[in-house]
Amino acid sequence: MSTLNKPNPIDKLSLKNPIHFLALGFGSGLAPKAPGTFGTLAALPLFYLMMDLPLIGYLAITALVCGAGVYICDRASKDMGVHDHGAIVWDEIAGLLITFILLPSGWIWWLIGFALFRLFDIVKPWPIRWLDAKVHGGFGIMVDDIIAGFFALACVQALAYSGWIG
Repeated sequence: MSTLNKPNPIDKLSLKNPIHFLALGFGSGLAPKAPGTFGTLAALPLFYLMMDLPLIGYLAITALVCGAGVYICDRASKDMGVHDHGAIVWDEIAGLLITFILLPSGWIWWLIGFALFRLFDIVKPWPIRWLDAKVHGGFGIMVDDIIAGFFALACVQALAYSGWIG
């Protein structure tokens, strides 16, 4: 069977299904190139709506996004028949929300946080790469991006407290 006749796993999903809609990052994961980056971009409006919440509210919603993501990503992955397909980007949304915890004010911090999260998500330094390879299911899809989010969060906070960026 040639690759032209090979069924596309994305065709097994529907944006009309709320689980698939969320897993695909509101449709951003359907981008033909760099779906992870587009999925991360899809987190920005959500962050904008959350950024003025008290810290406890922000953390609660972020925890809900992460916890629900285990089910959302697992279900979409099973429906596609592919573990951690690139179109599943809910994990990127969760990772960026973690990166942006206590984000300093200003668009430069949005750019720095975004870039750092994408860097850690793409490069996957230890233990991110190990977790990505060894942990499966919805938790496996989520955990590497959650850890990448915490790595990026640590870097953003270190930069903020260093005073290098004003």
